[in-house]
Amino acid sequence: MFVIVNVAIVEFLFITVGTGKNGILSVAKFFGLHAALLIVFQLLLVARLPWLDRRLGMDRLTVWHRWVGFTLLWTILTHAALVVLGYARLDDVSMAKTFFALSGVPASLLGMLAATIVVIVGTVSARPLRRRLQYETWHGLHLLLYVALGLAFVHQLLETTTFGSSAFAMTYWWALWLLSFGALVVGRIAVPVWRNYYHQFRVTAVVSESDNVVSVHVTGRHLERLPAQAGQFFIWRFPGHNHWWLANPFSLSAAPNAHTLRLTAKASGATSAGLRQLPVGNRAFMEGPYGALTSLHRTRPGALLIAGGMGITPIRALLEEEPTGDVIVLYRVRTEKDAVLGDEMRDLVAARGGRLHLLTGQTRKGAMPFEPDNLRVLAPDIVERDVYVCGPPAMTSAVLKSLRTLKVPNGQVHAEKFNLA
Repeated sequence: MFVIVNVAIVEFLFITVGTGKNGILSVAKFFGLHAALLIVFQLLLVARLPWLDRRLGMDRLTVWHRWVGFTLLWTILTHAALVVLGYARLDDVSMAKTFFALSGVPASLLGMLAATIVVIVGTVSARPLRRRLQYETWHGLHLLLYVALGLAFVHQLLETTTFGSSAFAMTYWWALWLLSFGALVVGRIAVPVWRNYYHQFRVTAVVSESDNVVSVHVTGRHLERLPAQAGQFFIWRFPGHNHWWLANPFSLSAAPNAHTLRLTAKASGATSAGLRQLPVGNRAFMEGPYGALTSLHRTRPGALLIAGGMGITPIRALLEEEPTGDVIVLYRVRTEKDAVLGDEMRDLVAARGGRLHLLTGQTRKGAMPFEPDNLRVLAPDIVERDVYVCGPPAMTSAVLKSLRTLKVPNGQVHAEKFNLA
């Protein structure tokens, strides 16, 4: 409803005061207004508002963020191209000459700089390039978008045809920008800073789980007041050990309690690989908790927990909260020795009288444990259970496809792909 109302208002503003100096510039203004609206939506998505995260889950918000981002990229490029073309036609000069002339106008120059940053970040976020970058590198480049959003705001403010076209337009755009920037400041700065000041998180232990997997135990003050649940994750930083811009999303690998939090990570990047060298007593700076893979969405007494690789961490935490024995756990790994926290999983499942199936083998060699018929064998009453899924994107997609084939109601399916970026 929020999106529909604001799109309708922007359409109204364009129809009433959107006429440019020629037809091309009118169309350029149309795209410019919608680019501004997309920027506001993007700010609200990256603000990580708790109520929105709990309702939709970080997975869905991340997908929306990605699609809004690429839509914004093409909208900005179209707007910029039409502005240059429109003024070139108006002045009867070449587009190159018009481009350089516009670059001498402060408002236009700021828009060009913002567009350049968006293009750079959009290019490195395309899947072929994104796969080649470490998460830390991609995240660092992504931070440039905040600069671009600030430049875009000033660009729109200086373009008086938008803010100053009417009293209503000025009130509307100021309210929308203040709302979005306010949500960003509160969600990404104020709340994390206050929460870390209040809880004073510190590393209490670093435990090697295997050659390339490590668990970090963190304590703090008044942890019973931290609104974290099993299945959720935090964005973790370790000041003094890594640069401030190096942050990683790690799920809680044990149910949170009043005394300690635990993350378990595999060495796959600079930050995760360096966790093994974290000194005890090091400060931890955390954003969160995030994620909707929690028992709050439980609808049935029985549960089927499906994990792949390091997706076992939130599943293990959820299992710790499981009060009954009506639980089945499917853990997909390449080989048995790759089963991170395997002994803990066996003990927890045994203590609850549940069933644990360790699914080994390589998909390219014919191992297909998540085909509908195989799932039905492993969990005959699957349609009567809540199903929690967490793992690599390909695995999660395969499981979700099979669950649809088996006609498991959507309200009973709770999934999170282990891929924030």
